[in-house]
Amino acid sequence: MKSNEVVVITGMSGAGRSTVAHSLEDLGWYVVDNLPPSMLSTLCELAAKSATSMAVVIDVRGRQFFDDLTRALAELGEIGIARRVLFVDAADDVLVRRFESTRRPHPLQGNDRILDGITRERERLQEVRSVADVVIDSSSLNIHQLDKKVADIFDEGDEADLRVNVLSFGYKYGIPVDADLVMDCRFIANPHWIPELRPLTGLDLAVKNNVLGTENVREFLNKYEALFETIATGFIHEGRKYLTLAVGCTGGKHRSVAIAEEISSRLNGAKHPSGKSISAHAIHRDLGREI
Repeated sequence: MKSNEVVVITGMSGAGRSTVAHSLEDLGWYVVDNLPPSMLSTLCELAAKSATSMAVVIDVRGRQFFDDLTRALAELGEIGIARRVLFVDAADDVLVRRFESTRRPHPLQGNDRILDGITRERERLQEVRSVADVVIDSSSLNIHQLDKKVADIFDEGDEADLRVNVLSFGYKYGIPVDADLVMDCRFIANPHWIPELRPLTGLDLAVKNNVLGTENVREFLNKYEALFETIATGFIHEGRKYLTLAVGCTGGKHRSVAIAEEISSRLNGAKHPSGKSISAHAIHRDLGREI
C-alpha cells in the first residue's frame, strides 16, 4: 500500500460508490464516508503520518460544495499528498432501474421523476467528472464484478507505473463511458461473414489468425503501439496511474476481442522509453451478448 495518497470517490447516486468504498477497505485502505471537503487536507495530513493509504467518499450536490472540493484537492498538492479522483458512473436507464428496484427516491428528485433527479445530478457533477483520474462505468457490472474491477485498479501488488485496461466492446451496445481512448476496428474484414468462424469468438485461435492476418492489420498495430508510447508519456507525466483503452467492432465478439487481446499482450510488461513500466490486461464487455 502506498503512503501519502488519497483517493476521492465520487460519482452518480446509485452507480456504486459504497461498493467501491467497501472494496478499497478490503484491500486495506482506510475509508471515510461522507467527509466535508473542507476537512480533507487535515485528515490526509493525519493519515500521512501513519503512512496510511486513504479513500474518502464525497457526494457533490451543491455548487458551493463543488468549490470546496476543488480547493481541497488543490491543497493536497500543496502539502505533497498525491490524490486520485475516482468517478463511478452508470447509464441513466440503469440508474432508473436501480432506484425503482430499491423503491428509494433519487436525492435530487424532489416531486419530479427519478430521471429528473439523475439529470440534475449529472449536470452538477459534470465538472468533477471531467477532471477524474479514473472513471468506472458500472452499468453492466454486478457487485462482484465491480469489486474485482476496483481490485484490478488499486491492487498495490502491481508495481507498474501505468496500468492499462484494454476493453473490447460492440458499437451497437454503445461506447463505454469510462474509455480514455477509443480504437475502431470496423475497418477490418468481419469474420462474422465466414460461416465456420461465425460461432467462434476473438478468443479462438482461428478467429485471431483471421483478424491479425488481414492485410495491413499488423502494420496498423505496430504504428498504434508506437503512438501509444507517446500517449503513455503524457499520462505518466500527468501522474495518471490507470487508463482504459476501448477497442470496438460491431458486436464485440470477433475483431475487437482479438485486437484487444493482441494489444494487451504487446503492452503487458513493456518498458516505456522513459524507463517506466506498463501492465495491461484485456476485458471483454460484450462477449456473449450476441446470440
